[in-house]
Amino acid sequence: MLTGIAALIAGLGWLVARPSILASYHYNQQVVAATHLFVLGWMCTVIMGAMYQLVPVALETKLYSERLAKWQFVIHVVGVGGMVWMFRAWNLKQVGHFGSVMAVGAALFVYNIARTLRRVRAWNVIATTIAAALAWFSFTVLAGLSIAAAKCAYESTEGLATTGGVKELVSGLRVVAGFISRFDAISAMHAHAHLGVVGFFLMLIVGVSYRLIPMFALSEVQSRGRARLSVALLNVGLAGVFATILLRSPWKLLFALMIVTALAVYGWELRVILHARRRRSLDWGIRTFLAAMALLIPVSTFALALAWPRLPLNPLTGQLENVYGFLGLLGVVTLAILGMLHKILPFLVWFGVYGPHIGRAQLPTTTQMGSERLQAYGFWSYLAALLTTGVAVLLQSEAGVRAGGAMLLASLMLFVANAAKVLAHFRRPQLRPLVERPAA
Repeated sequence: MLTGIAALIAGLGWLVARPSILASYHYNQQVVAATHLFVLGWMCTVIMGAMYQLVPVALETKLYSERLAKWQFVIHVVGVGGMVWMFRAWNLKQVGHFGSVMAVGAALFVYNIARTLRRVRAWNVIATTIAAALAWFSFTVLAGLSIAAAKCAYESTEGLATTGGVKELVSGLRVVAGFISRFDAISAMHAHAHLGVVGFFLMLIVGVSYRLIPMFALSEVQSRGRARLSVALLNVGLAGVFATILLRSPWKLLFALMIVTALAVYGWELRVILHARRRRSLDWGIRTFLAAMALLIPVSTFALALAWPRLPLNPLTGQLENVYGFLGLLGVVTLAILGMLHKILPFLVWFGVYGPHIGRAQLPTTTQMGSERLQAYGFWSYLAALLTTGVAVLLQSEAGVRAGGAMLLASLMLFVANAAKVLAHFRRPQLRPLVERPAA
């Protein structure tokens, strides 16, 4: 989680230094490198860490292997760091090499969570969603490696050593490159992006929130039928969107509508869950998460507009795609993660620091470990920064994007300050002696 936050800080700093990443068309090496830093370095890393903690909680089981998770973390960081650096240099063969390292880490992660899922006694919609997210994540990694292979030139296999299957590997890569090169490069990139963001991140957000929101708000899922319907529509819609974007088919609007319908059903169930809650006040963690879900409305509107079959390809369309991607990644997904981290970090620190002292001393609550004022300032400043940056992207204003990026970075520093306040309990636990009751 901390590594992911460091990657987000680095990505926002890069955005401030190079505002053309958002103020110009999105198909160049700087944009691709920065996008992978945000997606793989920030979102993927922190969600992996959160899943190691939350999947056992959500499904009431134990993680299959913590040792495997430690090895996967190291491999993931090396692979992602190398990929981002090589994308920046536009050395796609090295991107493929580091991407393969990252894929090994991804395989270890999927294996660990899949073995954890096997321990679940009562299979439910949450387990189904997590399993689907793992499948889409695996497909996304394979698709990314295939796209990288398609952009590389492979020499003749004549004279290559056969030791270790080098000749067979190169031949296989040439076959993959030949197949992927049949598709339009931009379409392949867009299909790959939707596969990862909707299939992994959004799928997990929907599924895990069916467990966490009722837990934090003291409520419960009100209609399992609605929950199952939202997940089913999301999966079918994503499969259709991937295929139709890749093939540049006008039917992509139909499948985009299916995904929007899935999100509408999810929003309906979320609203009913909150209406039935026993804890009336909502803390800033849940408010931040709900704001992220509210941003799905404008993002879905952009998605439907961009899926229109006869949409002209011009500079305005390109900037609309930039705004769509920006709000999806740094709006919906990032805000949802930050909202959940407001809840998860205090819980993890409290459990690690104060768990052994339960019943032996007066302990602070998880709410008292952080600062509600910092959370509130961070929430409103982040929304203002999103609006500023989004307008600047639409206007192709580098100065506006730099200002908005600086605002995002300043807002994130408020989150970091609050996280540091929580983590300080490791060094300075707040333990008070129990007050003894007077004898009767």
